[in-house]
Amino acid sequence: MIRHLKRTFTRAVALAAVLVAATSASAQQPIRVGANIGNVPWEFQNEKGENVGFEIDLMTEVGKRLKRPVAIVNIPFQGLFAAVQSGQIDAAVSSITITQKRLESVSFAQPYYDSDQSLTVTKASGIKALEGMAGKTVGVDTGSTGDMWATQNKDKYKFGDIRRFEGLNPAMLDLAAGRLDGYISDIPALQYYAKDKPQFEVIQRIPTGEQYSVMFAKDAPLAKQVNEVVTEMKTDGTMAKLHEKWFGKAPEAETSTAKVMPMPAPKS
Repeated sequence: MIRHLKRTFTRAVALAAVLVAATSASAQQPIRVGANIGNVPWEFQNEKGENVGFEIDLMTEVGKRLKRPVAIVNIPFQGLFAAVQSGQIDAAVSSITITQKRLESVSFAQPYYDSDQSLTVTKASGIKALEGMAGKTVGVDTGSTGDMWATQNKDKYKFGDIRRFEGLNPAMLDLAAGRLDGYISDIPALQYYAKDKPQFEVIQRIPTGEQYSVMFAKDAPLAKQVNEVVTEMKTDGTMAKLHEKWFGKAPEAETSTAKVMPMPAPKS
């Protein structure tokens, strides 16, 4: 009997050790974060070839607080949705807008940035507003909110053509070369890009009520974990410091960068 009890106890201890090891290993598994590298200032490469940006810093801090390393996977914007749904990645960032349509198939943590779209032109073009784009070619990011807005408003503003790009840099190169007349994309990215490039001008804000967040597979447990970390970062001022670092000033008090907000849920 004693020997039997000893064997049972030994097995229980061994099983507990295995479970502890498995839990520890799980905690150390990297969070695979998909990102469209080249999406300034959210995720891009610096002169050393390092991935940097607001959302890179955000997810690095999330990993630190969850005690898990973060592995960034470079994926074109349109591919992020399939990658997160298929489990190729655990989460996705790239100034991804929360929409009711997207909430039908994926989950989001609470928003951390309020954004609108914008129209950017070259100063030499003389274009002053969207009305000046009649008959002209506008660039957008494939599958983005700007793409959807431009498509929906093509007739209203009489756009001559809509050209689609995978990220800001190729679009701005074509704008500088005269192959585009205007570029519609997220206002923070364009303001950041144009602030030290006097040949460009962000001439109009296009209100869309967008809010950015981290995207996950539908109902993934990681979504709630990251949501809790985002709450902590807003509460302790870390999120505000990130905003100051990348946009040069503190976030407005009523924006989602500053306010703790609920996780988005699809409307019933």
